[in-house]
Amino acid sequence: MAATPAWPPDSTPRLFVETPLSQGAAVSIEGGQAHYLAGVMRLKVGDPVLLFDDQTGEWLAEASEVRKRDLTLTVTHRMHEREAVPDLWLCAAPIKKGRIDWVAEKACELGVDRLVPVLTQRTIVDRLNLDRLRAHMIEAAEQCGRTALPSLAEPVKLAALLADWPAERALFFADESGGVPAAEAMRARPGPAAILVGPEGGFTLAEREAIRACPAAVGITLGPRILRAETAAAA
Repeated sequence: MAATPAWPPDSTPRLFVETPLSQGAAVSIEGGQAHYLAGVMRLKVGDPVLLFDDQTGEWLAEASEVRKRDLTLTVTHRMHEREAVPDLWLCAAPIKKGRIDWVAEKACELGVDRLVPVLTQRTIVDRLNLDRLRAHMIEAAEQCGRTALPSLAEPVKLAALLADWPAERALFFADESGGVPAAEAMRARPGPAAILVGPEGGFTLAEREAIRACPAAVGITLGPRILRAETAAAA
């Protein structure tokens, strides 16, 4: 009978890597990750590191070479298979820089499978740095223990999103004018789903009418209070 792998200490660093992992693989770490491990965490040869790759799960590795600018980790064994993630998208209108970063982090922490930035009439963000958003989601996954990263879509205009919406995916939208309580609506429509959240200032009347015209759309309420856009996205 195979021995149960020893669980590493709670203080063990945890990193996402792009390279698919396997037992015995040597993983080169450079740049910011190397600085974090060697400079901040003071990693030494033989110290453990947890790695995940969004494909094969989470693995335990140990430092085999440590230098100032780079280091090498040797993968020892798998700790967890890649997790199964609910088929849930968050379609959210971009908001100001710091707050959209927060939305990306919370979407990852709360288990969203895909983040879709949606451009609406009242969207005030001209440009969206997708690389920065992805970096925030990776950091959130490293911190919260996820083994599957959410995907990040290119920004899409609301009209185009609705025109190509898959009929089998329920579209729950936060309706300022009222709707079914969110938990009740989602219990009634299990399966693939998405939550659509508007920008600061909400959807225009024409946009709300266009959303309601989508066969998959279900208006929901998030409670009696008016929520900020980023709070609604996390709710």
